[in-house]
This record gives sequence, C-alpha cells and structure tokens, in this order.
Amino acid sequence: MSSPQKVFPGTLRDAADRGRKIAMVTAYDAPSARLADRAGVDAILVGDSAAMAVLGLDSTVGVTMDEMLVLTRAVSRGARRPLLVADLPFGAYQVSNRDAVKNAIRFVRDAGADAIKVEGAGTTIRRAAAIVAAGVPVMGHLGLTPQTATMLGGYHPQGRTATSATRLLEDARTLETAGCLAVVLEAVPAEVAARVTDALRIPTIGIGSGAHCDGQVLVWHDLLGLTAGHLPRFVKQYAQLGDQIVAAIEAYVADVRAATFPGDAHTYRMFSGELPVFQDAINERSDT
Repeated sequence: MSSPQKVFPGTLRDAADRGRKIAMVTAYDAPSARLADRAGVDAILVGDSAAMAVLGLDSTVGVTMDEMLVLTRAVSRGARRPLLVADLPFGAYQVSNRDAVKNAIRFVRDAGADAIKVEGAGTTIRRAAAIVAAGVPVMGHLGLTPQTATMLGGYHPQGRTATSATRLLEDARTLETAGCLAVVLEAVPAEVAARVTDALRIPTIGIGSGAHCDGQVLVWHDLLGLTAGHLPRFVKQYAQLGDQIVAAIEAYVADVRAATFPGDAHTYRMFSGELPVFQDAINERSDT
C-alpha cells in the first residue's frame, strides 16, 4: 500500500475546488506533529500562539524568531505529509520587505517549513508579495489578528459592520492578488466569511468564522482540553486530556510514595553469576 502523498499549497486549492473541507491544526513539537500526521490533517500551523500555549506568555507578541524556528524545526521532524506552515512572529516582517524575505527564507531553509503565515493587510500586502516573489509560499490572516489585537481594541470579532466587512473582503482580494496560497479568517461573522470565501479563488481557513470557509484550524491545546482558563466560544474540545494527565501523574506520585513503583517489570538485573563477583570485589576493597 502506498503512503499518503505530501500536501503542497496547490493540494489545498484542489481540495477546496472539489468541495472537500481542509483540516488544519497547530502543533509545536515533534510528538504532536507525528500524531497530527497520523490523524490525517491536511496542514499543520506552527502558530505564534505557542507564546501562550507552550511558553507561558500573555500574548503572541513576545515570541521570538529563534523560538519559532526551534518549534518549527521540531514539528518538521515529526510531520512528513501535511503542509507545514510557520507563523512569522511580530517584528519579523513589519519593518521592510528585505527583513520579511530574509526571515521567511530562514523558516524554509533552516526549519523545514513549506510556507509561512503573515497577519493583516496594509503594508503586509507588500510583504506577502515580496516573499512570494522570493519563492516562499505565503498564507494570509485577516479578521482578528492577535499580533495587532491592541490596535483592534482587544480580542474581539472583526467585520461586524458593513464598512469593516467590506474592507475585510477587499483586503482578502488583495492578499489573493499578492499571491497568497490561502487566507485564515479569524473571528469573522459567518455571513461575512461566506461572502469572502465565495469571492476568492484561493481557500479560506476559518477559526471562529463559521462553517462556510473552505477549512478550519484549531489550536492543539484547545481542542484536546489542555488549555487552562477561558476559551473562545469558537473552540470545540474533543477531549479532556488535561484531566487525564493530572490523574496519571497523581497515580505515579502515589505509587512512588507507596514504593510500589518501580516493580520487577521495570527493573534491570545483572547478568547471571555476576552478583557474587561484584560482592567479592566489594568485600576485598573493604578489607584493605
């Protein structure tokens, strides 16, 4: 039986054209990437959401290029088939086209990414076009853009007025013209996301933007029940692994304290006949 084929940017567009929904998850390490690959996802995003999910920061803004490169490199070792998309962190592409291209190339050359993702429109359009021109596929991201959430007035849905919805649609079209392979729509009203999806030839990947998008993405820790505290309303938890992990570690702690672990099944033994020789050697040393 032949192994599943590698997913490329064009694969996502072909899937959308056929009406097959695209499934994307975030991942931040090799074991998670291997499991996502086995589960059959189409794409993995090494999101700057790692800042909160694994690094303990309060927002995505604090994660660095070096940290994102380490995480992307780890994910690339674990997942072979899905399209691997890496977030360019805040500050890695905002200053100039030159910086944007240089940093995007690092993710492909040094970390094994297939594509990168950038947030917003405005100057980001020029950055996206420059990166695509340099030969690196780009995924856009509109709606709630966490890197600029402060400018948006916080983590709130976007495109709820006719004016902002029209602007979002035009931004999406401009990202498509710039050469983006797909656009993430985050926290956008479902009817607006549907209109954007219908208007574009490239796929839309929704997160909190309704079912009409060409695909969906969720954060690994959110969907598996590993996130502590408040969750956005668009998150569906498919498991409660956090509770299972705590229960497993509690059982381990109890076994250690009761001296029931490790048992014989978890213990190594010396080769046959070696223990008396070892004991004799110790006795000889103690006699001198």
